[in-house]
Amino acid sequence: MKCIILEDEKAAQEVLMSYIQKTPFIVVLGIYESGLDIPIEELNAADVLFLDVQLPELNGLSFLKTIQNPPIVIVTSAFPNYAIDAFEEAVTDYLVKPFSYERFYKSIGRVRELLEKKQKTTKNQIFLYADKTIYKTDIEDIVVLKSEVDYVNVITKSRTVLVLDSLHNWSERLKHFNFVRVHRSYIINVDQIEKIKGNQVFINNQTIPIGRTYKEHFLKTLKEIGMF
Repeated sequence: MKCIILEDEKAAQEVLMSYIQKTPFIVVLGIYESGLDIPIEELNAADVLFLDVQLPELNGLSFLKTIQNPPIVIVTSAFPNYAIDAFEEAVTDYLVKPFSYERFYKSIGRVRELLEKKQKTTKNQIFLYADKTIYKTDIEDIVVLKSEVDYVNVITKSRTVLVLDSLHNWSERLKHFNFVRVHRSYIINVDQIEKIKGNQVFINNQTIPIGRTYKEHFLKTLKEIGMF
């Protein structure tokens, strides 16, 4: 999850950074004291914006109105009286300073849920959400899924998309298709297999390891679907 911090108080910046450093799935793209300093490319790449209200040059909520496609916004303010105006701008949460790590983590949990809901499966197609872009993908074109801590690399015939999700969720999502988990870090499309040699699967010019605890189930699955 990529974030931007828009906050003019050093102490408040330090608190946010300490909370973010305790949360391994968040990456900080930048810290700014004025919205006018944020590069548009960075703003477009962000999943979430931590937004203070009282800022120099331009009020935080006024700045928010200038963004055509804003990321998910969490307001951080010492003044609760701005909350109504903030929610009218469709912010996701409003954190009143000082706030605890538990309150911060709860707010981030809401963000994760929103990002995950943007990934939907429809018949034989799936919509992948990453970097504020939605990719419509045929499930049969997915070749390999690789776990990357709190993310999954979805490797298709034409692109690779890094999505916020778990390999377990993908295993459930694809259980009615010809996909099988062959390793704690990999799920493969068995229809794309080129060859199997020892404890390795060769697929789409990639070599995928077969985990010892997954091999029996993998071979059983191949027999069940008539691969051999």
